[in-house]
Amino acid sequence: MIEDINALFRHLYASGRIIDLILLGVVMEAALLVWYRQHRGRGPRLRDLFPTLLSGVLLLLALRAALTGSWWGWVAAPLALALPVHVFDLSRHWRASPVDAPKH
Repeated sequence: MIEDINALFRHLYASGRIIDLILLGVVMEAALLVWYRQHRGRGPRLRDLFPTLLSGVLLLLALRAALTGSWWGWVAAPLALALPVHVFDLSRHWRASPVDAPKH
C-alpha cells in the first residue's frame, strides 16, 4: 500500500501532474470566491483577486516546467512574467492599505 502511494506521488511529480491538480484547485477556489461574492455580496472582487491568482499560476507553471525537465526558457518565461504581475499586485495593496499614524 505504501509502495503504491509512493509510486503514485513519484509519477505525479515526475510528470508535472501534481501541478495540474494544484492549478485545478486554484481555478476551483477562484470560482468559489466569485460565486460567493455573487450570492452573498461579500468577499473579494475578481478584479482584486486576479493579479494575485495570476502571479501564483505563473509560478506554478514555472515549477511544472522545471519538474518535467523542460527547456530553460519554459521555466524562465513564466518566472519573468510573474515578477511584474506580483509588483503590480503589491503596489495595489500598498496603496489600498491605510497609513499608520506615528505614535507619540
